[in-house]
Amino acid sequence: MFRAFVQRNRPRDSMFLYKSMIKGGLLCIDNYTYPILIQGCSVGFAEFEGRELHGHVVKMGFAGDVYVVNNLINMYSVCGRVGDARKVFDESPLRDLISWNSMLAGYVLGGCVEEAKLLYAMMPRRNVIASNSMIVLLGKCGRVSEARQLFNDVEEKDLVSWTALISGFEQNMMYEEAFDLFLTMYNNGISVDEVVIVAVLSACSHLSSIRTGELVHGLAVKVGFETYVNLQNALIHMYSICGDVFSAKKLFNTGRYLDLISWNSMISGYIKCGMLENARELFDKMPEKDVVSWSSMISGYAQFDKFSETLALFHEMQCAGVTPDETTLVSVVSACTQLAALEQGKWLDAYIRKNGLKVNTILGTTLINMYMKCGSVENAVEVFEGMEEKGVSSWNALILGFAINGQVEKSLETFEEMKKCRVAPNEITFVAVLGACRHMGLVEEGRRYFDSMVNEYNIEPNIKHYGCLVDLLGRSGLVKEAEEVINTMPMAPDVATWGALIGACKKHGDKETGERIGRKLIQLEPEHDGFHVLLSNIYASKGNWENVMEIRGMMSQHGVVKTPGCSVIEADGVVHEFLAGDKSHPRIEEIDGMLAEMGRRLKRLGYTPGVGEVLLDIDEEEKETNLSRHSEKLAIAFGLFATSGPAPIRIIKNLRICGDCHAAAKLASEAFDREIVIRDRHRFHHFKHGSCSCMDYW
Repeated sequence: MFRAFVQRNRPRDSMFLYKSMIKGGLLCIDNYTYPILIQGCSVGFAEFEGRELHGHVVKMGFAGDVYVVNNLINMYSVCGRVGDARKVFDESPLRDLISWNSMLAGYVLGGCVEEAKLLYAMMPRRNVIASNSMIVLLGKCGRVSEARQLFNDVEEKDLVSWTALISGFEQNMMYEEAFDLFLTMYNNGISVDEVVIVAVLSACSHLSSIRTGELVHGLAVKVGFETYVNLQNALIHMYSICGDVFSAKKLFNTGRYLDLISWNSMISGYIKCGMLENARELFDKMPEKDVVSWSSMISGYAQFDKFSETLALFHEMQCAGVTPDETTLVSVVSACTQLAALEQGKWLDAYIRKNGLKVNTILGTTLINMYMKCGSVENAVEVFEGMEEKGVSSWNALILGFAINGQVEKSLETFEEMKKCRVAPNEITFVAVLGACRHMGLVEEGRRYFDSMVNEYNIEPNIKHYGCLVDLLGRSGLVKEAEEVINTMPMAPDVATWGALIGACKKHGDKETGERIGRKLIQLEPEHDGFHVLLSNIYASKGNWENVMEIRGMMSQHGVVKTPGCSVIEADGVVHEFLAGDKSHPRIEEIDGMLAEMGRRLKRLGYTPGVGEVLLDIDEEEKETNLSRHSEKLAIAFGLFATSGPAPIRIIKNLRICGDCHAAAKLASEAFDREIVIRDRHRFHHFKHGSCSCMDYW
């Protein structure tokens, strides 16, 4: 009866029966009964009951029975008590080969490499089981060369020996070695099983070698393993990772036995191929979902910039009572960052704290990034200081965050503190530091940091570093020097670098250089809207409307459409979006009323519309009307009545804020006594009491 309960995975029932027998005085227990009961404790990870049985074993005089001892060693090992297992092993008066193998298996399970090596060396007789256990352990612990040497030393290898080393290669990202060993195994006539084929398919997936994967698939069919569910899942995963989602779908649709992994693999395959609708359709059809299912779908939405869908599905996950994992939380926090959904981001932060979830380096850095990009510097610093482990990415997020929020001095101080903490800066760190310099026009400091990156830290500058240097020089009026950097840098300039230079030409009135570069750029990048717009603006500022019309004709000819200004604001947990000239918002009448009130108050403070920003051949009154309906002004007007002080009005703008809107936002912060935070394409502007954190340098 005891054996029947254990075999049917009902170990608690076997213990209940045992205790009932003791209470009833039926002590017909022998050295064959205790091993069965101890096995039940191993199956159910029941350490407490196992210890009780151990006490009974000693009391009943079976502590010297090797069969009982071996099961006690296994029970303690399975329950994570390797020290107790070793104590039983050492105190046993009689040990057989199974005793040694059981103790070795315990060390393998616990990842105790050195202890296992000592025990293996002490074994009076080693069989292939012990050698295989050591190969598995060494592979799991990254000591692949030792595993390979031991494999070579084993005279009589079996299937498990080959599988152990192949799996060791695969676990340590030595995928080509894994496949080569598999070929050697197959060519030597060693029969294969499901386990080794799954390991080899994983290697094929990581190598993106679909042709090799197809050959392994053919072998699986030949030997009759194709219907095994683990193998089906590995095949679905391999085809999905290699981009052949149709073969994966065929396997999924024809599979006789599908489990949760099958569904999750297929969903991941659709997502990898950008087929989000197919993935969501399959997700909705799932008979049951686990955290991996939810995480895959949520991460897929975030990966393809479907941020609203990311938050909506996360809300569904919460309603379903599923606890999110780190991957899910990182995706959702990233979505909050992109949507400027600070309140939802704060809720997530509170949720993480309330549920005692561990904030590791990745999640912590994502939270810092979210707070910084929503303009909430204090919260970002709080997260950083609360992190137990701070990686270089965490420091980078803080340095960059201070810079884009106008706290350049604090940004550079943090960089110095990072070095004092012996955290080595990387190339991303210097992008952040150079970015801090360009936000305040710190030319000499920027040059010094650029040189130290090369000379002190042996970091080779990439296109982003050169782009920062060009932008720094250009913003400071050193247009010729910025162009010289472009002409001498060791790689071709990218769109952002050219954009920085032509933007500097426009800002500092170097129209000749701007026109020359602009003409060249629209030939190189005829479909880039930003270059066309900048060149058009340079012509418009010169009053050269004929050339303006020429540029617009070229845009029309190439199907180039100017990206419309768009501003986003969150109110009561809902994200609202405004386009320039927008009249579609359901509360547009209230917005128009507030715009009129803004106009009255701002004019009393000396505001004059900067009609020079409107580079259109229209009269002054039309220019003023055009300016008043820029997307950020619509968002500010909405925020003034839809959000309550003293909380700041937080807005994200997809383009660089124009000079007129910048001036209007400064005065609005004074006229309405509200802090206004606008994140534009390049940085944050914190408007308070009539001034801006950028000190009018942007």
